Amino acid sequence: METQLKHQDSETRRVFGKVKWFDPVKGFGFVVSDDGGPDILLHANVLRNFGQSSVADAARIELSVQETERGIQAIDVYRIEPPEAPEGAPLADFEGIDPEIMRAAPLEPARVKWFDKAKGFGFANVFGRSQDIFIHIEVLRRSGLADLQPGEAIAVRVIEGKRGQMATEVCAWESATPS
Repeated sequence: METQLKHQDSETRRVFGKVKWFDPVKGFGFVVSDDGGPDILLHANVLRNFGQSSVADAARIELSVQETERGIQAIDVYRIEPPEAPEGAPLADFEGIDPEIMRAAPLEPARVKWFDKAKGFGFANVFGRSQDIFIHIEVLRRSGLADLQPGEAIAVRVIEGKRGQMATEVCAWESATPS
């Protein structure tokens, strides 16, 4: 499904698709449109304008795109939905914790302390609190993200888990700030 729009005197269209891959180190990735056609370039700056520094492979995405001399490029991100969760048990860290408690935890503004994709985890701090919040890579992936950068502003849902404070969801910073 595509919608024709006008953006800075050049024709754009709205596209729904799936992230093929995104590499925050390279600063770009590609999206495959539900309508087919060539891959769509997704630059890190466009993603940052949406409030994220990365996006998980296979995440659903709604974009505004524009034809350029170098191909089709995303110019705005409207919505990102995490990839479908794999079938099976929840993360071992969350076993025995009521899912309603996890969903009811408020989104709080936080800053990434560090995150190591290769190790599969990292830590953040909610503003005004000194405790570290553990972030598992699978929580990140299920939240539609692929990586986090030190100092990055994010929003997290936090519960008291088996390892102490644990993120159950990670979102763009704007999710935790009042409009």
